[in-house]
Amino acid sequence: MRWVIWLSQLFYLLLLFYSQLTSSSSSFNSSSPLLCSHDQSSALLQFKQLFSPWEYASLSCDISYPKMESWKKGTDCCSWDGVTCDSVRGDVIGLDLSCSLLYGTIPSNASLFLLPHLQRLNLAFNALFRSRISSGFGRFAELRYLNLSDSVFEGQVPLELSHLSQLSSLDLSGNSWVSFETSVVKRLVQNLTKLRELHLDHVNMSSVSLSSFMNFSSLVSLTLEGCRLRGSLPNDIFGLQNLRELNLRGNSLIGEIPSSSFSNLKALSSLSLGDNYLNGTIPLSLSNLKELSYLDLQRNNLNGPIPGPLGNLTKVTQIFLNSNYFTGHIPSSLSHLKDLNLIDLSNNKFQGSIPVSFGNLTKVTDIMLQYNNFTGQIPSSLSNLKYLNVIDLSYNKFEGSIPVSLGNLTKVTKIMLQYNNFTGHIPSSLSNLKDLTFIDFSHNNFGGLGGEIPFLTNLTKLNAVNLSYNQLTGQMCEFQPNNSLQSLRLENNRLNGSIPNSISNLGNLSELYLSSNNLSGIVEFDESTNLKKLYTIDLSNNSLFLGIKSHSNHTFPHLRHLSMSSCNIIEFPKFLKSSKYLKNLDLSNNRISNQIPEWMFEVLENLEYLDLHANLFQGNLPVPPSTMIAFFMSNNKLTGEIPSMICNVSDLEILDISNNNLSGKIPQCLGNFGHRLSVMDLRMNNFHGTIPDTFEKENSLATIAFNGNHLEGKVPRSFVNCTNLKVLDLGNNMINDSFPYWLEALSELRLLVLSNNRFHGPIRNRKNKGVFFSKLQILDLSHNEFTGLLPRIYFENLEAMMICNENAQEPQYLATYYGTRDYGALKCNVYDRVGVPEGFYQDSIEVTVKGSKRELPRVLTIFTMIDLSSNQFQGEIPVALGRLKFLRLLNLSHNSLTGHIPSTLGNSLALEALDLSSNKLTGEIPMQLTLLTFLAMLNLSQNYLIGPIPEGKQFNTFGNESYDGNLGLCGSPLSIKCRTNEPPPTIFLEDNDSMFAEGFGWKTVLIGYGCGFVFGLVVGYVVFKTRKPQWIIRLIEGEREGRLTGHINQRPERRRS
Repeated sequence: MRWVIWLSQLFYLLLLFYSQLTSSSSSFNSSSPLLCSHDQSSALLQFKQLFSPWEYASLSCDISYPKMESWKKGTDCCSWDGVTCDSVRGDVIGLDLSCSLLYGTIPSNASLFLLPHLQRLNLAFNALFRSRISSGFGRFAELRYLNLSDSVFEGQVPLELSHLSQLSSLDLSGNSWVSFETSVVKRLVQNLTKLRELHLDHVNMSSVSLSSFMNFSSLVSLTLEGCRLRGSLPNDIFGLQNLRELNLRGNSLIGEIPSSSFSNLKALSSLSLGDNYLNGTIPLSLSNLKELSYLDLQRNNLNGPIPGPLGNLTKVTQIFLNSNYFTGHIPSSLSHLKDLNLIDLSNNKFQGSIPVSFGNLTKVTDIMLQYNNFTGQIPSSLSNLKYLNVIDLSYNKFEGSIPVSLGNLTKVTKIMLQYNNFTGHIPSSLSNLKDLTFIDFSHNNFGGLGGEIPFLTNLTKLNAVNLSYNQLTGQMCEFQPNNSLQSLRLENNRLNGSIPNSISNLGNLSELYLSSNNLSGIVEFDESTNLKKLYTIDLSNNSLFLGIKSHSNHTFPHLRHLSMSSCNIIEFPKFLKSSKYLKNLDLSNNRISNQIPEWMFEVLENLEYLDLHANLFQGNLPVPPSTMIAFFMSNNKLTGEIPSMICNVSDLEILDISNNNLSGKIPQCLGNFGHRLSVMDLRMNNFHGTIPDTFEKENSLATIAFNGNHLEGKVPRSFVNCTNLKVLDLGNNMINDSFPYWLEALSELRLLVLSNNRFHGPIRNRKNKGVFFSKLQILDLSHNEFTGLLPRIYFENLEAMMICNENAQEPQYLATYYGTRDYGALKCNVYDRVGVPEGFYQDSIEVTVKGSKRELPRVLTIFTMIDLSSNQFQGEIPVALGRLKFLRLLNLSHNSLTGHIPSTLGNSLALEALDLSSNKLTGEIPMQLTLLTFLAMLNLSQNYLIGPIPEGKQFNTFGNESYDGNLGLCGSPLSIKCRTNEPPPTIFLEDNDSMFAEGFGWKTVLIGYGCGFVFGLVVGYVVFKTRKPQWIIRLIEGEREGRLTGHINQRPERRRS
């Protein structure tokens, strides 16, 4: 029994022990502490107090929200949003507050630095204004990941950052106010031996050498985009053998890419050297980067051909070589890049055709070849590119027709073929491209459509179509309902018929350009139209009539731009009464009479551009609203004086009220009108009195044109304050003054006309030295009372007549741009532009040859003229005139010049008109004048010339009238034979024509086309009296004055050193 008692006692003891153990365990569990320590929780809560949420603080993030809102006192900080804790010790080891809408400043003593076990810290994409990367960041001895990017930090990176010896990833990018010193970079290289990722994009490293990074041997990714790095590319940087990503774009690196630089970068998959100033060719060693998938060399100064071995980069998916100076053909080896999805070769000097083998790039989605010199046709093999999304072949020299097979590219969304030489019909197969959103075939020679503009009826996703500047004929089709189309441009074609009423089915249309076609019929803007979202309407230069219903008060609530020039409008459109947001209005070249309605400027209070020129408006000149930038009222029947209130329109840049019946004095306030005014054109009115002498300094005036009035007195000295002045036209007035020599200070002056006034006295240079009138290309002092010698010193300075611009590829005209607030209120006085787009004022001039006057509505920048005729000049013709190699018209007639015709005039190879008549010149006609192969008009009559008339070249085309009154001349075409047995002198220059063509290029052809002055001025005399060749007449009649409306596509400028 004793052993039973012992067993029962033992059982009781075991039961008691178990009970105690269970109780102890339960007690332990019920009293377990929070994982996050009180000190670290308090530090985080204190850190939270530094910030407030701001909705704009994290705009760069796709998803952003205030993470700190979950941080509550008394809760486990390890459960807070953005906080990560160690699972064993409960220490805070990770803090991710990226995209948290934080707004505030982190001081150097922030409680953040009381988290000693932190391993990951991410504060990216917040607004931590005025925060510095303090030395406190160096306390995180265990930190492996630090991201402070795009959070508006500032100041220098502290040396203490080099204490983070465990760091593997450092990202400070996007903090443009942060800077590095070389000493800090060197210390980082020494201590951060485990660093694999270093991202410092847009951090200021202007004082750091790129070679400082050479010993970062552990780096896998190095991005230094936009860091203001300078100097050449060192070989050392390419010695980082573990690199997979290298981004140095957007710096100021120069020199060539080292040819041996890529031998060690076996693992490199992404290389970005774009937006620098690198030159030379692409090194062949680049083709050794077998792992490369991304190549960016865009916007540099690289040249030469694309190396064929580049086709060995079989893993590459994107290639950017755009905006360089690459030449040659596209190597067919690029078709080996089977994984390629984007290739950009735009803005180079490539030539040749697109390789047929491009059809093998079956994964490509984007092909950009614009702005090159490519020729040939579009290969039909491109129809194999089933994933093609964007194709841009614009601004090249492609020709032929569009392959019908391009209709197989069912995933394409954008096709740009503008500015080429394509012909034929636009194939109807393109209507299969159901995903097409944008199409631009403008500025080609397409002659027709495969159907009735099929894109407009079948392509329901299309939002912009531009077929302008082609040869399209036929009528516009009926439009099916389409709520995607926003922009329709068909201007400058040969479309006829009426505008279909069904155009109102395009309910979301915002831009409609139909100008310069052969459209006819009545246009009704009434309540039935569905075009409520129209922003721009351009119907100019058609045979349209505005219907009666259009004079209702119907509104286009979003209308900003309306152009109905040359539309047979006889009454001011009343539907504009409700277009209160209208900014640009062009009703020029119509037959609108009576006065400008009083309601116009009351309702159209936002108007910035108003062109009512060439109408029949009567009454007083209205005062435009204060928003006006360009005011064109020329060629009407306006009367009365210029109201002084017009000077309150302080934003006005263009004032053109020429060719009216305005009278009175020019208001004194026009001289200090404002700093924006660039054109003041008051020509052909009845203004009298003196010109205001109130032109202030720092004005923007580029054109002052007062020609054809009754102005008197002197030229105001305050003109010298117009330092931007390019055109000064005071001709045909009654100004009584000596030559205003102080105009020499106007270094930008290109056109000076003082003709038909009462200027008198000698022309003397008062400065005696220096450069003046160097840009002057037109000088007209004719029909005055100047005396003394011809101004030799001025001739020696006319550099614009000595040097010709050989770089221009198209005809260019004297003109002035004006800006609009739509584009940031930028205004610049720019010359040398083509056409007359909106925002563009074009200078004109009246020239006289042999008593025949003609106005040149636009003036080529290569047109040069000196007219000093009908004065009282004496002495000899200066030999310095022979230095003006690009002078085109010289008129010294009706003076008292003596001496010989200088043989140096034979050096003025561009001369087209030479008039030395009615002087007292003696001696023989120089043989060198036969070198003037472009001379179309010659007048040496009424002098005392003797000897034989030279023969050859243009001299064989001149008649008797060129030599009348010179009794001592003989030889053809005169009936007087020379007495000597020797033939008249002839000078031959081998290959002279080819030499001249090299000197002028297209310019020689466009002399008659652009300004038409020679052929137009002498057509009556030369053609009809002397029966000159019919090609002259054909060239004149073939001249077409084009007016470009809307937006002009321009080739973007390259950034160059």
